[in-house]
This record gives sequence, C-alpha cells and structure tokens, in this order.
Amino acid sequence: MSIDFKTNENPNGVVTLAIQGDMDMNSSPQVRDQLSSLFKKNQKAVIVDLSGVPYIDSSGIATLVEGLQWSHSSKNKFRLVGLSDGVKDVFEIARLLPVFETFETKEQALAGV
Repeated sequence: MSIDFKTNENPNGVVTLAIQGDMDMNSSPQVRDQLSSLFKKNQKAVIVDLSGVPYIDSSGIATLVEGLQWSHSSKNKFRLVGLSDGVKDVFEIARLLPVFETFETKEQALAGV
C-alpha cells in the first residue's frame, strides 16, 4: 500500500500534514522527510492528521517520536489528530499516548496554537 501526503499551511504559521496509508517501515522514511522539511521551515506548529492511517508499526511510531524531538528543539508545537482505535492502541501499548498532544478533530488541535 502506498502513502500519500497533503500539506495545508495557514497564515498563522501552522501546517497540517495529512497522511493517507499505512505508516510502516516502507513508508516511514517518506513521512520523516515530510516532517523534516516542515520543521526546517520553522512553522509555529505542525499538526499531523492520522485519520487516514489504518495501521502504524514501530517505525512509524519512531518517526513521530523524532518529529516530537524536533518540535522540542525548535520550540514549536507538534500535535497528532484523528488517531483510529488501532493506531491509538499501538501508542498505548508503547506507553507513548501521554507523551504526545493528541486531539479528536483538527479544530481542537488548532485551538490554542
């Protein structure tokens, strides 16, 4: 299964990266490249929309952890939105759900940025 991206930047310096497809060892490098380029642009916040991700493995989680580390070093917000039950389960098993700012909707993720 291939992975697709849609990036939406708003004038307030917030960018949303919508991911479609499985985040696994084959697609995680592409996600990493997308996130890296967004953090290099020094956005105020990066919101990753995972509502189109039915499956994530440890390499996908590692990529998002790397994005979280970039956000800490750049002092930018990094938020996840739209986690399916299966994706949320993987975060819970890895005990990483409390580490990330997660939201049900894009509107909630945009609030307070």
